Amino acid sequence: MSRLKDKTVLITGASAGIGAACACKFAETGARLILAARRRDRLEEVSTDLNVDVHLMELDVTDRSAVEAAIDGLPESFREIDLLVNNAGLGRGVDKLHEGNIDGWEEMIDTNVKGLLYLSRTVIPGMVARGRGHVINIGSIAGHLVYPGGSVYCATKHAVDALTKGMQIDLVDTPIRVSTVDPGLVETEFSRVRFYGDTERAAKTYQGFQPLIGEDVAEAVVWIADRPPHVQIGELIILPTAQTSTMHLHKEG
Repeated sequence: MSRLKDKTVLITGASAGIGAACACKFAETGARLILAARRRDRLEEVSTDLNVDVHLMELDVTDRSAVEAAIDGLPESFREIDLLVNNAGLGRGVDKLHEGNIDGWEEMIDTNVKGLLYLSRTVIPGMVARGRGHVINIGSIAGHLVYPGGSVYCATKHAVDALTKGMQIDLVDTPIRVSTVDPGLVETEFSRVRFYGDTERAAKTYQGFQPLIGEDVAEAVVWIADRPPHVQIGELIILPTAQTSTMHLHKEG
């Protein structure tokens, strides 16, 4: 039996991609789920076939007041969060820094960094008070290496890496575990969002090789979460076999 059965798991960005895949994989363990995202209709679709207790939370993680109110307003049976999966995130554009879209920068920083901070600051105190809990941040290979056109996105993911390490240091005198899962190229909505809805350009990102899919990352997240309480997987980098870094990718043809 999974150690996660009947645990309460909060997943941000759960309406699609890695977040939706995590919801499905955690449901298989018998965990109780809080699924958060801006698109409630998509959350309802994700939750349709999950045979566990689910609480849907329409939430923009960049809104600090909304985050605090959402956590404070959880139903009694969902209030004791055992696992926080900070998955909400996005990329915007691939321009050179001096030609970049500042609105896109703001959106990435607000979501990828500040959103993670808002959820963590609101949820972790309860974990510390109860003496149990786990935070898993979804980072990126871009948090380890920088690539052309990705300076600000990479900076936000470097921030996730630094915040993860900082959380591990700050919580070392507690039973709370902190992990990061850092994927390479995963075929999700990510590229379509990055290219502002240009589906043709987004599709080219994944042509000529087998990218990861959301389920690949979700399996790693659940495996990390299901380790014995004395085991902390601090960092896991998961890549397609055809990728070795942000800049080294083998494509056929």
